[in-house]
Amino acid sequence: MSDDRSSAARDLTARASAAESGSQDVSLAYESGVEVKARSQWAYVRMRFLRHRLAVASLVVLVLIGLVGVFAPQLAPYGYDEQNLDLGIQSPTLEGWHLFGTDQLGRDYLSRVMYGIRTSLWVAFFVAFLSTAIGTTVGALAGYYGGHVDNVLMRLTDLMLTLPGLAVLLTASVFLGSGDPLKIGLILAFLFWTAVARIVRGLFLSLREREFVEAAKAAGASDLRIIVRHMLPNCLGPIIVNTTLVVAAAILVEAALSFLGFGIQPPNAALGKLISDGQGEGFGLWWLVTFPGLLIVLIALCVNFVGDGLRDAFDPTQRRVRA
Repeated sequence: MSDDRSSAARDLTARASAAESGSQDVSLAYESGVEVKARSQWAYVRMRFLRHRLAVASLVVLVLIGLVGVFAPQLAPYGYDEQNLDLGIQSPTLEGWHLFGTDQLGRDYLSRVMYGIRTSLWVAFFVAFLSTAIGTTVGALAGYYGGHVDNVLMRLTDLMLTLPGLAVLLTASVFLGSGDPLKIGLILAFLFWTAVARIVRGLFLSLREREFVEAAKAAGASDLRIIVRHMLPNCLGPIIVNTTLVVAAAILVEAALSFLGFGIQPPNAALGKLISDGQGEGFGLWWLVTFPGLLIVLIALCVNFVGDGLRDAFDPTQRRVRA
Protein backbone atom coordinates (compact mmCIF):
# COMPACT_ATOMS: atom_id res chain seq x y z
CA MET A 1 0.00 0.00 0.00
CA SER A 2 2.80 2.41 0.89
CA ASP A 3 4.58 1.53 -2.38
CA ASP A 4 1.46 2.48 -4.33
CA ARG A 5 1.26 5.81 -2.54
CA SER A 6 4.93 6.52 -3.18
CA SER A 7 4.52 5.67 -6.87
CA ALA A 8 1.50 7.95 -7.16
CA ALA A 9 3.37 10.79 -5.44
CA ARG A 10 6.34 10.39 -7.80
CA ASP A 11 4.02 10.33 -10.79
CA LEU A 12 2.25 13.46 -9.55
CA THR A 13 5.55 15.29 -9.07
CA ALA A 14 6.84 14.31 -12.52
CA ARG A 15 3.67 15.39 -14.27
CA ALA A 16 3.61 18.69 -12.38
CA SER A 17 7.20 19.38 -13.44
CA ALA A 18 6.32 18.61 -17.06
CA ALA A 19 3.32 20.89 -16.91
CA GLU A 20 5.44 23.70 -15.45
CA SER A 21 7.64 23.82 -18.55
CA GLY A 22 4.86 23.23 -21.07
CA SER A 23 2.48 25.63 -22.74
CA GLN A 24 -0.77 23.89 -21.83
CA ASP A 25 -2.49 23.36 -18.49
CA VAL A 26 -2.52 19.75 -17.36
CA SER A 27 -5.08 18.25 -15.00
CA LEU A 28 -3.73 15.88 -12.38
CA ALA A 29 -6.03 13.67 -10.37
CA TYR A 30 -5.67 11.45 -7.33
CA GLU A 31 -7.47 8.18 -7.19
CA SER A 32 -9.63 9.72 -4.46
CA GLY A 33 -11.03 12.22 -6.96
CA VAL A 34 -9.12 15.32 -5.79
CA GLU A 35 -8.00 17.23 -8.87
CA VAL A 36 -4.93 19.46 -9.03
CA LYS A 37 -4.44 21.78 -11.99
CA ALA A 38 -0.84 22.62 -12.90
CA ARG A 39 -0.56 25.97 -14.67
CA SER A 40 2.02 26.97 -17.26
CA GLN A 41 4.36 29.91 -16.73
CA TRP A 42 2.32 32.09 -19.10
CA ALA A 43 -0.82 31.25 -17.13
CA TYR A 44 0.86 32.55 -13.97
CA VAL A 45 1.95 35.72 -15.81
CA ARG A 46 -1.57 36.33 -17.09
CA MET A 47 -3.16 35.80 -13.70
CA ARG A 48 -0.66 38.03 -11.89
CA PHE A 49 -1.23 40.78 -14.44
CA LEU A 50 -5.01 40.54 -14.11
CA ARG A 51 -4.65 40.96 -10.33
CA HIS A 52 -3.01 44.34 -10.95
CA ARG A 53 -6.24 46.31 -11.31
CA LEU A 54 -4.60 49.62 -12.11
CA ALA A 55 -2.59 48.04 -14.93
CA VAL A 56 -5.68 46.34 -16.37
CA ALA A 57 -7.68 49.57 -16.23
CA SER A 58 -4.80 51.45 -17.85
CA LEU A 59 -4.60 48.85 -20.61
CA VAL A 60 -8.33 49.24 -21.31
CA VAL A 61 -8.00 53.04 -21.46
CA LEU A 62 -4.94 52.77 -23.70
CA VAL A 63 -6.73 50.43 -26.09
CA LEU A 64 -9.72 52.77 -26.27
CA ILE A 65 -7.46 55.75 -27.00
CA GLY A 66 -5.67 53.73 -29.66
CA LEU A 67 -8.95 52.76 -31.31
CA VAL A 68 -10.00 56.42 -31.37
CA GLY A 69 -6.76 57.27 -33.14
CA VAL A 70 -6.95 54.39 -35.62
CA PHE A 71 -10.55 55.16 -36.57
CA ALA A 72 -10.18 58.94 -36.39
CA PRO A 73 -11.42 59.49 -39.97
CA GLN A 74 -14.63 57.62 -39.13
CA LEU A 75 -15.14 58.95 -35.58
CA ALA A 76 -14.08 62.59 -35.92
CA PRO A 77 -17.09 64.91 -36.34
CA TYR A 78 -15.09 67.17 -38.68
CA GLY A 79 -12.07 66.95 -40.94
CA TYR A 80 -8.60 67.72 -39.60
CA ASP A 81 -8.26 70.98 -41.58
CA GLU A 82 -11.95 71.73 -42.05
CA GLN A 83 -12.41 75.46 -41.40
CA ASN A 84 -15.43 77.51 -40.39
CA LEU A 85 -14.45 81.12 -39.78
CA ASP A 86 -17.88 81.87 -38.30
CA LEU A 87 -17.03 79.55 -35.38
CA GLY A 88 -13.47 80.79 -34.76
CA ILE A 89 -12.16 80.90 -31.18
CA GLN A 90 -15.07 79.06 -29.61
CA SER A 91 -14.69 77.57 -26.13
CA PRO A 92 -15.70 73.94 -25.49
CA THR A 93 -19.43 73.44 -26.00
CA LEU A 94 -21.92 70.72 -26.80
CA GLU A 95 -23.30 72.76 -29.67
CA GLY A 96 -22.09 71.29 -32.93
CA TRP A 97 -20.07 68.68 -31.00
CA HIS A 98 -17.22 71.13 -30.43
CA LEU A 99 -16.35 69.42 -27.15
CA PHE A 100 -12.74 70.66 -27.24
CA GLY A 101 -13.61 74.06 -28.70
CA THR A 102 -12.26 75.57 -31.93
CA ASP A 103 -9.11 77.47 -32.90
CA GLN A 104 -8.66 80.80 -34.65
CA LEU A 105 -9.67 79.35 -38.03
CA GLY A 106 -12.77 77.64 -36.69
CA ARG A 107 -11.27 74.17 -36.88
CA ASP A 108 -12.76 71.64 -34.46
CA TYR A 109 -10.13 70.78 -31.88
CA LEU A 110 -11.69 67.44 -30.91
CA SER A 111 -11.20 66.23 -34.48
CA ARG A 112 -7.65 67.57 -34.58
CA VAL A 113 -6.79 65.82 -31.31
CA MET A 114 -8.19 62.52 -32.66
CA TYR A 115 -5.95 62.75 -35.70
CA GLY A 116 -3.05 63.76 -33.47
CA ILE A 117 -3.51 60.59 -31.39
CA ARG A 118 -3.24 58.54 -34.55
CA THR A 119 0.15 59.96 -35.54
CA SER A 120 1.66 60.15 -32.04
CA LEU A 121 0.79 56.54 -31.17
CA TRP A 122 2.10 55.32 -34.53
CA VAL A 123 5.44 57.01 -33.91
CA ALA A 124 5.60 55.71 -30.32
CA PHE A 125 4.95 52.07 -31.20
CA PHE A 126 7.22 52.22 -34.24
CA VAL A 127 10.04 53.55 -32.05
CA ALA A 128 9.37 50.88 -29.41
CA PHE A 129 9.40 48.06 -31.96
CA LEU A 130 12.49 49.20 -33.87
CA SER A 131 14.56 50.16 -30.82
CA THR A 132 13.67 46.88 -29.10
CA ALA A 133 14.68 44.89 -32.17
CA ILE A 134 18.02 46.71 -32.45
CA GLY A 135 18.76 46.59 -28.73
CA THR A 136 17.82 42.91 -28.43
CA THR A 137 20.05 41.97 -31.37
CA VAL A 138 23.04 43.92 -30.06
CA GLY A 139 22.61 42.70 -26.49
CA ALA A 140 22.10 39.08 -27.51
CA LEU A 141 25.23 39.00 -29.70
CA ALA A 142 27.33 40.72 -27.05
CA GLY A 143 26.14 38.49 -24.22
CA TYR A 144 26.32 35.21 -26.14
CA TYR A 145 29.71 35.55 -27.84
CA GLY A 146 31.50 37.75 -25.28
CA GLY A 147 35.15 38.59 -25.85
CA HIS A 148 35.94 41.04 -28.64
CA VAL A 149 32.35 41.03 -29.90
CA ASP A 150 31.12 42.06 -26.46
CA ASN A 151 33.78 44.77 -26.14
CA VAL A 152 33.03 46.34 -29.52
CA LEU A 153 29.25 46.30 -29.15
CA MET A 154 29.25 47.54 -25.57
CA ARG A 155 31.71 50.35 -26.33
CA LEU A 156 29.35 51.41 -29.11
CA THR A 157 26.47 51.30 -26.64
CA ASP A 158 28.43 53.34 -24.10
CA LEU A 159 29.24 55.89 -26.78
CA MET A 160 25.54 56.27 -27.60
CA LEU A 161 24.75 56.73 -23.91
CA THR A 162 27.26 59.57 -23.57
CA LEU A 163 25.72 61.59 -26.40
CA PRO A 164 23.45 64.45 -25.33
CA GLY A 165 20.06 63.20 -26.40
CA LEU A 166 18.27 66.46 -27.11
CA ALA A 167 21.20 67.91 -29.07
CA VAL A 168 21.47 64.77 -31.21
CA LEU A 169 17.73 64.79 -31.86
CA LEU A 170 17.69 68.43 -32.93
CA THR A 171 20.78 68.03 -35.13
CA ALA A 172 19.46 64.87 -36.76
CA SER A 173 16.11 66.55 -37.39
CA VAL A 174 17.86 69.41 -39.18
CA PHE A 175 20.02 67.19 -41.41
CA LEU A 176 17.53 64.40 -42.08
CA GLY A 177 14.54 66.68 -42.31
CA SER A 178 11.59 66.91 -39.94
CA GLY A 179 7.90 66.68 -40.56
CA ASP A 180 7.68 63.04 -41.66
CA PRO A 181 6.56 60.65 -38.88
CA LEU A 182 8.76 57.89 -40.31
CA LYS A 183 11.90 60.04 -40.13
CA ILE A 184 11.09 61.13 -36.59
CA GLY A 185 10.56 57.50 -35.61
CA LEU A 186 13.93 56.47 -37.06
CA ILE A 187 15.71 59.30 -35.25
CA LEU A 188 14.16 58.37 -31.90
CA ALA A 189 14.81 54.64 -32.34
CA PHE A 190 18.47 55.46 -33.07
CA LEU A 191 18.81 56.72 -29.48
CA PHE A 192 16.39 54.48 -27.57
CA TRP A 193 17.91 51.04 -28.20
CA THR A 194 20.79 51.29 -25.71
CA ALA A 195 18.81 50.46 -22.56
CA VAL A 196 17.40 47.28 -24.11
CA ALA A 197 20.85 46.24 -25.29
CA ARG A 198 22.37 46.46 -21.81
CA ILE A 199 19.47 44.56 -20.24
CA VAL A 200 19.58 41.73 -22.80
CA ARG A 201 23.37 41.48 -22.59
CA GLY A 202 23.24 40.98 -18.83
CA LEU A 203 20.58 38.29 -19.16
CA PHE A 204 22.48 36.45 -21.89
CA LEU A 205 25.69 36.50 -19.86
CA SER A 206 23.91 34.60 -17.09
CA LEU A 207 21.98 32.28 -19.40
CA ARG A 208 24.88 31.12 -21.57
CA GLU A 209 26.33 29.17 -18.63
CA ARG A 210 23.08 27.32 -17.91
CA GLU A 211 22.74 23.58 -18.43
CA PHE A 212 20.12 23.76 -21.19
CA VAL A 213 22.43 25.93 -23.30
CA GLU A 214 25.32 23.50 -22.85
CA ALA A 215 22.98 20.64 -23.75
CA ALA A 216 21.87 22.42 -26.92
CA LYS A 217 25.50 22.99 -27.94
CA ALA A 218 26.30 19.34 -27.28
CA ALA A 219 23.34 18.32 -29.43
CA GLY A 220 24.81 20.27 -32.34
CA ALA A 221 22.38 23.20 -32.39
CA SER A 222 23.57 26.27 -34.27
CA ASP A 223 24.29 29.55 -32.50
CA LEU A 224 21.25 31.19 -34.12
CA ARG A 225 18.96 28.41 -32.94
CA ILE A 226 20.34 28.54 -29.39
CA ILE A 227 19.89 32.32 -29.24
CA VAL A 228 16.41 32.43 -30.75
CA ARG A 229 14.84 29.21 -29.51
CA HIS A 230 16.50 28.62 -26.14
CA MET A 231 17.84 31.86 -24.67
CA LEU A 232 15.65 34.65 -26.02
CA PRO A 233 12.35 33.23 -24.66
CA ASN A 234 13.84 33.43 -21.15
CA CYS A 235 14.40 37.18 -21.62
CA LEU A 236 10.93 38.12 -22.86
CA GLY A 237 9.75 39.47 -19.51
CA PRO A 238 12.30 42.29 -19.10
CA ILE A 239 12.19 43.02 -22.84
CA ILE A 240 8.41 43.46 -22.85
CA VAL A 241 8.50 45.67 -19.77
CA ASN A 242 11.21 47.88 -21.23
CA THR A 243 9.27 48.15 -24.50
CA THR A 244 6.29 49.64 -22.69
CA LEU A 245 8.58 52.22 -21.07
CA VAL A 246 9.99 53.12 -24.50
CA VAL A 247 6.45 53.75 -25.76
CA ALA A 248 5.83 56.29 -22.99
CA ALA A 249 9.22 57.97 -23.48
CA ALA A 250 8.77 58.15 -27.26
CA ILE A 251 5.41 59.89 -26.92
CA LEU A 252 6.87 62.51 -24.60
CA VAL A 253 10.01 63.12 -26.69
CA GLU A 254 8.04 63.28 -29.94
CA ALA A 255 5.69 65.81 -28.37
CA ALA A 256 8.67 67.87 -27.18
CA LEU A 257 10.26 67.84 -30.64
CA SER A 258 6.99 68.85 -32.30
CA PHE A 259 6.54 71.59 -29.72
CA LEU A 260 10.02 72.96 -30.50
CA GLY A 261 9.28 72.89 -34.22
CA PHE A 262 11.68 70.04 -35.07
CA GLY A 263 9.16 67.22 -35.02
CA ILE A 264 6.11 66.33 -37.04
CA GLN A 265 4.85 69.19 -39.17
CA PRO A 266 1.66 69.88 -41.15
CA PRO A 267 -0.10 68.39 -43.01
CA ASN A 268 0.62 65.56 -40.54
CA ALA A 269 -1.20 65.81 -37.21
CA ALA A 270 0.59 65.43 -33.86
CA LEU A 271 -0.35 66.21 -30.27
CA GLY A 272 2.88 68.10 -29.65
CA LYS A 273 2.31 70.25 -32.71
CA LEU A 274 -1.21 71.10 -31.50
CA ILE A 275 0.25 72.30 -28.20
CA SER A 276 2.85 74.35 -30.09
CA ASP A 277 0.13 75.97 -32.19
CA GLY A 278 -1.94 76.90 -29.16
CA GLN A 279 0.74 77.98 -26.69
CA GLY A 280 1.11 81.41 -28.29
CA GLU A 281 -2.43 82.34 -27.30
CA GLY A 282 -1.72 82.10 -23.57
CA PHE A 283 -4.55 81.62 -21.07
CA GLY A 284 -7.12 83.26 -23.32
CA LEU A 285 -7.51 80.10 -25.42
CA TRP A 286 -6.65 77.61 -22.69
CA TRP A 287 -8.34 74.68 -24.41
CA LEU A 288 -5.86 74.70 -27.29
CA VAL A 289 -3.12 73.54 -24.93
CA THR A 290 -5.04 71.81 -22.16
CA PHE A 291 -6.76 68.99 -24.04
CA PRO A 292 -3.83 67.70 -26.14
CA GLY A 293 -1.53 68.15 -23.14
CA LEU A 294 -3.81 66.18 -20.83
CA LEU A 295 -4.09 63.44 -23.42
CA ILE A 296 -0.31 63.13 -23.67
CA VAL A 297 -0.08 62.84 -19.89
CA LEU A 298 -2.90 60.26 -19.82
CA ILE A 299 -1.27 58.09 -22.48
CA ALA A 300 2.12 58.23 -20.75
CA LEU A 301 0.59 57.33 -17.38
CA CYS A 302 -1.40 54.42 -18.83
CA VAL A 303 1.67 53.01 -20.57
CA ASN A 304 3.74 53.30 -17.38
CA PHE A 305 1.04 51.58 -15.31
CA VAL A 306 0.82 48.77 -17.86
CA GLY A 307 4.59 48.41 -17.70
CA ASP A 308 4.43 48.28 -13.91
CA GLY A 309 1.83 45.53 -14.08
CA LEU A 310 3.89 43.54 -16.58
CA ARG A 311 6.97 43.91 -14.39
CA ASP A 312 5.11 42.42 -11.44
CA ALA A 313 3.57 39.72 -13.64
CA PHE A 314 6.95 38.55 -14.95
CA ASP A 315 8.57 38.68 -11.50
CA PRO A 316 9.44 35.02 -10.71
CA THR A 317 9.41 35.69 -6.97
CA GLN A 318 5.65 36.32 -7.09
CA ARG A 319 4.83 32.69 -7.50
CA ARG A 320 1.68 32.38 -5.45
CA VAL A 321 -1.53 33.17 -7.30
CA ARG A 322 -4.98 32.85 -5.89
CA ALA A 323 -7.23 30.54 -7.87
